[in-house]
Amino acid sequence: MTRRVEEILSWYPASSHRTLANLRRILEQGRTGGSGKLVVLPVDQGVEHGPARSFAANPAGYDPRYHARLALDAGCSAHALPLGAAELVAPTFATELPLILKCNGSDSLYTGVDPEPAVVAGVEDALRLECAAVGFTIYPGSAARNHMYEDLRRLARDAAEAGLPLVVWSYPRGSGVSTEGRTAVDVVAYAAHLACQLGAHVVKVKPPTHVIENDAARAALEKAGVPLEALADRVRHVVQSAFDGHRIVIFSGGAAKETAAVLEENRQTALGGGFGTIMGRNSFQRPHHEAVQLLHNVMDIHLGD
Repeated sequence: MTRRVEEILSWYPASSHRTLANLRRILEQGRTGGSGKLVVLPVDQGVEHGPARSFAANPAGYDPRYHARLALDAGCSAHALPLGAAELVAPTFATELPLILKCNGSDSLYTGVDPEPAVVAGVEDALRLECAAVGFTIYPGSAARNHMYEDLRRLARDAAEAGLPLVVWSYPRGSGVSTEGRTAVDVVAYAAHLACQLGAHVVKVKPPTHVIENDAARAALEKAGVPLEALADRVRHVVQSAFDGHRIVIFSGGAAKETAAVLEENRQTALGGGFGTIMGRNSFQRPHHEAVQLLHNVMDIHLGD
């Protein structure tokens, strides 16, 4: 165990040895292993966006086993996936690739203002499939947010008893925030803080924009002179909001974009003190060799190379 991994694990003094062992496994996996940086391949987009939008660009991705192989070939830290895919992938890959079982999700066939993900898996499934962690999405700003927080609390309790780290996707949306405000810097920082308070070991948020949604937050940030002009500055504020950087915060890859934009976004999140990325569509929608090369380039950025 490197000093950096040892330091990060020390931030979770209430977690059991089993939980820390699983978190250490993720931190020591792949090309970034031991550095304290994570590059995770998530593939829950088939649920969230539908199979055509997710996999038609690279039809190999219709098979969940393709993504597990991609994560291994690229040297990713972990692979996050829903229950059905895990049932197919885990028997072959769980021992060599840390799997994060995504325990809830929303389909995009319903387009209401206030979404509420359905709980579709639990800790017992993660244990049966030998997963290294469980994942859960919350939507701060939704009218249904309290139900999500209560569901997450139950999952956090069960995960703690089973020795599994908790990864929380904290994505503001719903009637409480504007469309632009979903990625506003003050809202993303708030979402990261909420995930930490709800027991997350690892927090996933979107890269924050220059928008400030809340007038009171704007006044506080301006009075304190917090720099927010560059993405790196905004990332630094989000990480600070996660217990002064004492929780692992990784940033989503977001919608598909050109390679140069992917790399620059990762340079900025790395400069801001982000712990890495959890990047799906920008990797698996590319041909395998291109995806591996892109993931290697992203890892090198977060390793400081």
